Formats: sequence, structure tokens, C-alpha cells
Amino acid sequence: MSSTAQTLASKRINSLLDENSFVEIGGYVTARNTDFNLSEKETPADGVVTGYGVIDGSLVYVYSQDASVLNGSIGEMHAKKIANLYDLAMKTGAPIIGLLDCAGLRLQEATDALNAFGEIYTKQVMASGVIPQITGIFGTCGGGLAVVPALTDFTFMEDTKGRLFVNSPNALEGNEISKCDTSSAAYQSEHAGLVDVVGSEEEILGQMRTLISMLPSNFEDNSSYIECADDLNRVCPELENCVGDTSIALSQIADNQEFFEVKAAYAKDMVTGFIRLNGATVGCVANRSEVYNEEGEKTETFENVLSARGCKKAAEFVKFCDAFEIPVLTLTNVKGYKATKCSESNMARNAAELTNAFISATVPKVNIVIGEAFGSAYLTMNSKSTGADMVFAWPNAQIGMMDAKLAAKIMYADADAATINEKAAEYAMLQSSALSAAKRGYVDTIIEAEDTRKYVIGAFEMLFTKREDRPSKKHGTV
Repeated sequence: MSSTAQTLASKRINSLLDENSFVEIGGYVTARNTDFNLSEKETPADGVVTGYGVIDGSLVYVYSQDASVLNGSIGEMHAKKIANLYDLAMKTGAPIIGLLDCAGLRLQEATDALNAFGEIYTKQVMASGVIPQITGIFGTCGGGLAVVPALTDFTFMEDTKGRLFVNSPNALEGNEISKCDTSSAAYQSEHAGLVDVVGSEEEILGQMRTLISMLPSNFEDNSSYIECADDLNRVCPELENCVGDTSIALSQIADNQEFFEVKAAYAKDMVTGFIRLNGATVGCVANRSEVYNEEGEKTETFENVLSARGCKKAAEFVKFCDAFEIPVLTLTNVKGYKATKCSESNMARNAAELTNAFISATVPKVNIVIGEAFGSAYLTMNSKSTGADMVFAWPNAQIGMMDAKLAAKIMYADADAATINEKAAEYAMLQSSALSAAKRGYVDTIIEAEDTRKYVIGAFEMLFTKREDRPSKKHGTV
């Protein structure tokens, strides 16, 4: 292998894996095609380093493209090496990580390359829901190769050199790259929502290690636990103040206050990510109405409503958790659906997708109503009637059809202000308080906000052996 390959491909692998753990497979493979003088060019490892190693002692498979070999283009043998790696990962039940830096399909190999590339798609689809798939984009990932990260579970992208696109920015009608760089990490994470984590090369390799350590190796593996050093009954006195920014709330609840957020830059009104509770990984979905930076300054605010993008983001995440037997925790504070022309075009479809994801999921599901929980938007967010195994509510939570004052105005349209206020207070107590919901069995327990951690841990421990039968069918169509 060339020294350049060592720098561009193997170095990334060695930085990702535990020290000295990488074992290369197929290092002597070169291009088989000889058309267009291809035999006269050096193609060490056919432009992709493949093999296996460990992250925190757990087996993973890795392939890393080398842009110094024919610009990292994918030829027949290049693709077959990746497909073979998928076969090994599936046989052994271990995650696979792709480090992408590629100019696209190799023109000199045409249909041979195209056919072999299709085999990669097939392997990815077969592996979906069986083993975790992660991609990191360090250079160009364009055209059909852009489908590869979209078929995986999580995508990381280098913030300066990474480029992800199906059609390049200049190929889009009315656009050129200085107007809108649709291939940039910022665009793909904030607007497209395809990229989960953005950062420097060193940062994203470190983040990949963190994520892998939290995930099971495959859909049958339930050993993704670590010893918990945090107090299981730890009180969280500031939790009630985190209703707005639920990413902070989830950090407060988590073991050692560690929360791994995914798709943080996309649909910020919805938070998704992983925490550990008593050492076990739990997937989290939470509405958000405020964003605070590391200095504690409020940087953004939203209505506490469900957006089309937020529903789609959460639905994909819940489906992943269900596929890999990861319990799901929701923090709910929602009063309705986002009312904009842009959101409306996909609102019903995406809300249905999230509703379907929660109802279809057979993993343990716990919901905490931390603020408002009104109307069918609440049903979409993992209510008792849509599949939550346990529902807790904070004392001041409101659960019902709509805001009490609005309900009073509708029921007593011709009344004066004093009557409206009186009836609103009565409605709030009788129909939309946490206590009224608990009396009807729609809330299991009303808990103090500061005690949330111990109640959630207890609920998931109780649900650990949950089993649930569903109607026999090939798959749903939502």
C-alpha cells in the first residue's frame, strides 16, 4: 500500500479504532479491468481500505476510501470489497462504518462498476435493521454515492472539505455555489437533515466512537450496557427550568449528564438522541421551544408545536430504536401542529409517520408530560392511547383537547370576560389538568420534576422483559 493511502485512508481508520486493532482484508486487490489504459495505472487496494477492528473492545467493520487512487472512484473490485465486508458484518452481527472520499463511479469500468455498485445498495438494504450502519463524509460524496449515506443509520460530515450532493450546486437551475452551496455540511445538516453530526475530522471520528459505544452490535444484541456510577435516585432540582430546551433536560436526567444528540441542526423544535439510564442506552424524543448555547444564552425560540420536519426526524429515530430494541423515552410539551404554508404540505403525512412509528414500536416506551399535551398532536407524541407503556406527568402539566381559555371562549362565545375566566379555570381543573387525566387513567403517576430520573429508571427496569404480539403481516405501508 502506498504511503499516500496510509495517510488518507488507513490513518482515518487507525484514528477511529482502538490502537493497533485494525486488521486489513483484501489489501492486495487491484482493478481487474484493463480498458482505456487502466492497467498502466497504480490502483493499490483498488482505492478502498477494508477490514475490521474494535472500538472500546467491540468488533466493528470499516472501509475507508482513498482519494489518491483514481480520485477514490468506485470500480468493480472496489465495490466488491465493500460488499464482501457487509457479508462478514452480517455473519458476525457487528456494525459497519464507511469513511467516504470519492469522485464517483469509475468511467473506465462502466457497467462492471455500475453493477458492482448496485450490489452495495443491496447489501445496505439487507443490513438495515440488522446491524448499525454509519458513514463519515470526509471529501466528495456525489451522484449515486449520495444514496449510500442515506441508506445508513447515521451520517457524520467533515465541516470544510466534505461535500454531499446528488446534483452539484451549479447543476441546479437558477443556482450556483456562491448563492447556495447545497453540497455543504451546513446545508445537508440544517436543511436536508441527512447529516447527523458535523465537525472537524478529529471531532467526528471521536463522535463516531462515542455513538458506537452506545449502540448494540446488532438487532439481537442486548449487551450494550455499562456499569452505572451515577446515583439512580439523583434529584434534578433544575429540571423544571428546562421545559423549553429539552436537550438540557435530557442531559440532566442521564447518567453522568451525558446526552448524544443526533440531527441537532435539523428541525430544532424536535430533539432526538441517546442517553444512558442505569448504564442502559435509551433513545429520546422531545419537543423543544427554546435553544440555549453553551454560555447559557437563549439563541432561538419556537412555538411548542409539531412541525412536519420535526415529525419526520422523530419518526426515523423511533424506527431505528425499535429495530435495535432500544427503549424510547419522550418528553412532551406540545399544543398543536405548526400552521405555515410550507409545513402544511407535509404536515399530515409526517405526523402520520410519527404516529405510526410510536404505535408500531414494540420496545418499552415511557412518556413524561412536562408542559402542555393538547389535542391530536399529543396523541402523535406517544400518549397512553397510542402505545406508551407508562405515562408520567409533572404537577403543572396540562393534558386535554386544547388550552382551557380557548375552550371556554368556544363554549361560551357570548359571555363576558369574567365568565370566560371563571369557566376557563373550571375547565382547566376538570378537563385539562394532570390530576384529571390521572383520575381517568391516562396518566399513571404524577411526579415532581426533580424526581424524574428515578421514576424513569424504575419504569424501564420494570419494562425490561416486555413482550408484545402484533398482527401477522409483511410490513406496514405508512
